[in-house]
This record gives sequence, structure tokens and C-alpha cells, in this order.
Amino acid sequence: MSRLRRALPDGVLRARPTGYLLDVDPAGVDHVRFEDLIGQARAAAEPAAAVALFRQAEALWRGPALADATDAPFARPWRVRLDELRFAATEERIEAGLGIGERVVAELEALVAAHPLRERLVALLMRALHDAGRGAEALAAFERCRARLAEELGADPSGQLVEVHLAILRGEAERERRGPAAGNLRAALTSFVGRDAELGAVRRLGAVRRLVAVRRLVAAGRLVTLVGPGGAGKTRLSVEAGRTLRDEAPEGVWLVELAPVTDAEDVIQAVWAALGLRDPAGKPAPGLRTGGTDAADAPRRLADAIAHRRLLLILDNCEHVIGPAAALAERLLGESPHLRILATSREPLGITGEALYGVEPLPLPPGGADPAAAECFPSVRLFRDRAAAVRPGLTLDAATVDAAVRICRALDGMPLAIELAAARCRSLTPAQIADRLADRFRLLTRGSRTALPRHQTLRAVVDWSWDLLAEPERAMLRRLAIFPGGATAESAAAVCDPGGLLGDPDELLATLVEKSLLIVGDDLRYRMLETIRAYGLERLEEHGETDELRRRHGAWFLALAERLEPSLRTGAQLESLAVVGAVPATHPRAQRRARAPRADHQARRHGGAVGWYLLVG
Repeated sequence: MSRLRRALPDGVLRARPTGYLLDVDPAGVDHVRFEDLIGQARAAAEPAAAVALFRQAEALWRGPALADATDAPFARPWRVRLDELRFAATEERIEAGLGIGERVVAELEALVAAHPLRERLVALLMRALHDAGRGAEALAAFERCRARLAEELGADPSGQLVEVHLAILRGEAERERRGPAAGNLRAALTSFVGRDAELGAVRRLGAVRRLVAVRRLVAAGRLVTLVGPGGAGKTRLSVEAGRTLRDEAPEGVWLVELAPVTDAEDVIQAVWAALGLRDPAGKPAPGLRTGGTDAADAPRRLADAIAHRRLLLILDNCEHVIGPAAALAERLLGESPHLRILATSREPLGITGEALYGVEPLPLPPGGADPAAAECFPSVRLFRDRAAAVRPGLTLDAATVDAAVRICRALDGMPLAIELAAARCRSLTPAQIADRLADRFRLLTRGSRTALPRHQTLRAVVDWSWDLLAEPERAMLRRLAIFPGGATAESAAAVCDPGGLLGDPDELLATLVEKSLLIVGDDLRYRMLETIRAYGLERLEEHGETDELRRRHGAWFLALAERLEPSLRTGAQLESLAVVGAVPATHPRAQRRARAPRADHQARRHGGAVGWYLLVG
């Protein structure tokens, strides 16, 4: 031990009651570094990066695992585990290398000769031979493995090995070797701002892998739905994610635009049209339908057409045909094992296996941010880029940054609304735009002429979501706009529907959350984006309900304040302050309403109830 202490760094060898402990940083242990590098390689987004990490991990090996421990009992299970990890890492490195065109035939032939019954190696060798233009030898390798399995084990090749064999016979592997199909994604016309983190998350959830690299169906991630309010950028995010997945979709990434579809049966025809295929029943395009058995068989025909294709479908704007889109997605995924679907919708498809990713507004800068701080926020960068496109020379400086921040904050960081505001910079200054956002629906009307009608004006964006609601949902949404700071389920029921005529308030609130019109926070308060709230207040005025809802809201807050007022002078003071303080934007308005004509008595009650709160809080 004395000699060890002299040879080792200070503090590494520690005495314990039962002996000595070699206290080493895990980063200094080669097998720990090996496993860490393997984990990084498996999580790498790009094959080239994965190959580099796998090579670093393999370079840590200098012979058999725990060679100096000979046959010590403690070493045997560790040796087996580490050797298997090393072998698996080699296989995964070769597989990733094939994806970037590395020549690995010689290495694989040596490995297969040493391990002839390891089917994954045989499959990799078949791929490598085929990629090198030696298809006959690839088929011969399969036959040798099949014969050896039958002779030594009395077994047939695994399903994965058979799939690789069939892919080579059908020519599917040849298509993959030539490279991925282009699909139908159009080139981007503007920069993609502020969604780097979301893009990475969507890529991890919905990554499409090549057939020969996939050994079994991956249950999680075959269907990913981007959900969020209108104008949040779901379509653009899905298209950009699709671009990053092209190399992993051998037969292309295909955008299916469902916005123009008005009939449920046309959803299937929209997929046919996007893929550039023709329905065998002779239905050439959306809008032409047949009845009876032919219509009932339409999903089966489409599933048959793509059953063996490895592609990614982007089903865009599903909300208005949510039922048919969900049914079709479930049918196609069930019958097309190599298919992946990335959907966008204002509400989930609601089928088994769906992974949801919420597309939220862009992060907002704090009020009063200087130019350098403001440009750190993607909402401000988006405004700057789009404004500079219509007004060359416009930059964010001390004179314009305050207006840009006010615009982004007033518009909740919604990308479409920010782009509509930026388009106004051709005729107005940012400060003028910020000052006029009180009438945002009249101001923000200059969208792209080629955009969907519902994306050309801010009002049309919200109209689209409104039109998809049932009447009880519309009533609840417009009445909730009376709450500036959000509402709890209890206050929503008391103010918006005291008679219970609309239905179950909890169910209505849950539906509006699912349809991306309400946001529920950790405090279980239901809030609206300011644009949706402004729209709701307009609808409330149209229905002549504003005065009644204000009266109910004032009465509700007065009852809350009177109920909690005694506890503000007890040990429950902090809890009561938290309850009343959770509605910071309500009591000033409630006081003003209480002071309205013919409300003197209510005003006195209100002042008495909140006096202690205002004093203590």
C-alpha cells in the first residue's frame, strides 16, 4: 500500500475499515469512458458524428477485457458484458459507416468468418457487398448463412435477415443505395428563425430510419403530431423537420396539404395526389368520389400502395378533418410498417401511439430590453428579418428596439402575427405599429397573396379556429375573455355559466385546451393569448353579453374577497394572499366596475373586503 500511495496521485487511495478503496474519478476509468462514448454515438443526429464517436470508443481497447484478471470469478461476468458491448459498438459503427458510404467489405468478411452465426454481421456484409455493386456475392452470403444455420442449429434465418435478402431481390436496396427520393417539399423562401430547439426535439421523436437499419418496428415515434394555436408555425416547423429527415426516408418526404380539403373522403385522395400516384379505382384527384364498396375500400388501396415503402408523410392542417385524418393515419401505420407520419393540427389526432409536441409561441424579451439583449430572443429576430425584407436598411437600434419589443410582447410571440406586423413596416414605423396594436385585427391584414386565406390576416387565423368550435365551446371561450389574468375551473363555471346550460365546465375547458385556444398553467389557471382574448371580447360584444359578464365577474371577485377577508388577519394570511394575488389583473377592474353608477353599496362592500389585502399585500 505504501508503494501504491507513492505511485498514485494524492487522495486516490483511501483507507476503509474493511480495506482500501481506489477512489478514482469515473472519467478516468476507460470502461466508463467507453460506455459514455457509446451513448453519445447512439444519440448523435448525423451518421458521420456517430462513426467518429464509435471510433474513439474502440480506440480505448488494447486487448481482451480484464485480461490481467485471468479467470477470477468476479471478472467473468464483467468480461462477457464488456466484450458484448465492444462487439455491438463495432456493428453499430459499421452500420453508421455504411450510411455515409464507407468501404467496409474487408472488415466485415473477417468478422463474419470469425462469427458466422451472428446474423447482424451477415446482414451488414450483404448491404456492403450490394453497395459495392457485388449483388450476387451478397445473395451468396445469405445462402451460406442460411445453410449453416440449418446444418448446425436446425433453424431458419431471422426475419430481419430475410428482409434484407428480400430488399436486395426486389431492388429496394438499390434504390436506397442511389440515395433518398426528393419527395415534394418546396425550397424555402425565407429564413427559419427561432425553432432550433423544437426542430431537434421533433427530429428525435419522429426520425425515420432505413429498412436495413431497423430490426423491428419502433412503437414510439411512428406518429408525431405538432399541436399549437393558429399562427404558431406548425407547418413551417414540420417542413423544416422533414428536410432534416430526407436522408432517413429512402423514398422521400411527402407533404400532404389538407387545408383545401373540405370533405372527409377527400383526405385519402389528397394523399394520392401528394404522392403523385393515381388511385387504382380511377379517382384522379380530391373532389371526385364514388360511393358504395369502392369508397369503403379506398383506405385499403392506399395502404396497399405504400405498404412496403419507406417514406415520411407530413399531414398538414388536420384540425378541420381531424376524424378522417386520424382514422387514415391509424390504418396506414397499422398496415405500412415502414411508414412514419408527422402531422400538424390545432388538436391531437387522439390515436394510440401518438407522440405530441406542443409548438408554443416564440420566447418574449423583457420590457425595456436594449438592442443586444433583445436580439437574443427569436421573436425579435423574426420581426427584424421580416421587417428588413420590406424596408431595407431597417435595423434594431436604440430608436427602434423598444417598439419591436412592444410588438412582440403584444402579439404573444406568435410567428404569423409578428410577420404580419413586420409587413406593415413598408408604410409605418415600428413605433406606429406598436401604438396601433390595440386594433390589431384591422391593422394586421397584409399577408402573402399566395398564403392560405386563413393565413392572410390575423382575424382569419382566429376565425378558422372559432368556426371549428361547437356553440357551447364558443360561448365558454368568449365569456372567458372577461378574465384578464386567467380563470380557475371554479371561477369559469361561476362567471361564464352559472346556470350550467353549456354543459360540464371541466369538459369544455379541457376541449378548449386540446384545441390550443386555452393554456393551462401549473397553477391550474386557464389563460388565453392576448390575440385570442381580444377576439373573444369582440364576440362577447357582438352577443350583447359584455355588461352581464362584467357584472358576474365583479360579483364573483367580491364574493371571493369577502370570503377570504377575515383570514387575512389570521395565521392563514399567506395562503389567502396567494389565492387573491393569483388574479392580479382582476381586482382593479372589479373596483372600477363597483364604482359604476347605481353601484355605491357594492363599491363600499368591495372596498371593505379588499382593504386589508391592499394594505398587507
